[in-house]
Amino acid sequence: MLNRKTRYIQIALNGTINDAFGIIHSLPKSNRILVEAGTPLIKTYGMQGIKNIKNWWGGYVVADLKVMDRGETEVIIAKQAGADALVALGHAPVETINSFIASCERYGLDSMLDLMNVEEPLKVLRKLKKMPNVVMLHRGVDETEFNRNIPIPYIQINKVRASYNTLISIAGGDTIREVQRAIFNDANIVVVWKEFYQATADTGKLAEEFLKAIK
Repeated sequence: MLNRKTRYIQIALNGTINDAFGIIHSLPKSNRILVEAGTPLIKTYGMQGIKNIKNWWGGYVVADLKVMDRGETEVIIAKQAGADALVALGHAPVETINSFIASCERYGLDSMLDLMNVEEPLKVLRKLKKMPNVVMLHRGVDETEFNRNIPIPYIQINKVRASYNTLISIAGGDTIREVQRAIFNDANIVVVWKEFYQATADTGKLAEEFLKAIK
């Protein structure tokens, strides 16, 4: 389970399974690194992709299934694949989110709620029976590509934290500066992916630099 006093880097793997293998074996062993089976990877390789990542990494693995319906069913699938945490979307029906959070608790997974493109996150959170383990504030990839003026939602961190005692994750930035800014604004987890799309000779060194940035 995640420690509220620890700052984490979540490395999302969105490329091929071979790239995932190379990246994982280049990463320093650290309990501050969360490895994510990204949505594109899961769509390509299914649950076997999650199983492989869990076997290779051995540590904490997030499955970004972007749950929109059948909350309990998807939790069971992720659990069987070896995931430690699962991601649902904040745009899902409140019944699905409640089922998702309850099922994650029942089956021993951390629940992560992705509020990408949710204009007022607090309105969604107030409807829930119970808070997820992690609230993810997220600027989408396509948003960034087509409109650089859309900000990473750092401003929402304090709004959520003022009302709820939960871990907060920030996604949508990939530079060292963006990671540092997320931590400065009191995020617990920073999600990165662009610099880890393919394994290179500098992958391990880059991961070390990100770890230093979140101390």
